[in-house]
Amino acid sequence: MRSFVFNCAYWFLSGVYAILCAILALVPGRRVLMHGLRSYCRATVILMRVVCGIRVEVRGTPPKDQPVIIGAKHQSWGDGIVMMAKCGDVNFVCGDHMLKFPLIGWVLKRCGAIVLSNGGGAEAQKSLAEGIARSQGEGRPRPVLIYPEGHLTPVGEGLRYRSGVWRLSQALDRPIVPVATNLGQCWPLQGWTKFSGTAVIEFMDPIAPSADRDAVLAELESRVEARSRELEAEYAARFAPREERAQSSSRPVRSCA
Repeated sequence: MRSFVFNCAYWFLSGVYAILCAILALVPGRRVLMHGLRSYCRATVILMRVVCGIRVEVRGTPPKDQPVIIGAKHQSWGDGIVMMAKCGDVNFVCGDHMLKFPLIGWVLKRCGAIVLSNGGGAEAQKSLAEGIARSQGEGRPRPVLIYPEGHLTPVGEGLRYRSGVWRLSQALDRPIVPVATNLGQCWPLQGWTKFSGTAVIEFMDPIAPSADRDAVLAELESRVEARSRELEAEYAARFAPREERAQSSSRPVRSCA
């Protein structure tokens, strides 16, 4: 029942903020619009806690207003929402699938987001180059959030890390901050059912810019994936036994369904 209430509230909130942010996008500059987007993300995090019992714990130091590249694990639709709620004025790289939502394309353009083709190839590289040029022209550099895997991945799994994160680091001469998470155990992929518990977002020590693409990607992937597995195990140790007992008694306790 709680999942139903959350999803209804979440999509209603998203619709209201899509209209609001489209209006705010008419204001010159992006400062007012970014306030609107962060307000939406913070409101969603509150909904996660109040309705579904999902508490977000931040470990490490979020790079607020710092010129870095944030290379994060991506296992939940809520990843970007939580990251924007915790990282202040952040730019982000997203797939062109976001353009299918009404008004979103206009908002993304106005806030300076880097929208890449999910198909990859030359078109994606061109979009990335244009995004890099815009980022270089910003008066006050801000963090750029990118999901190196390029797609959502189930808990416990991972995809090969793509080179876009390295290209951003090289072109902008910025370190990469690896970010691990277990949010997918509370909000799996794009799933309807949510599960209560503590979702951890952990910011790790940065990786210095380097011309050695393979070494940078290997280190980033190794650190993010290894720490994400540890966070998943930590969640399972705290919450999974209760889920198993609930299933055996046919009365769910931890599930928000």
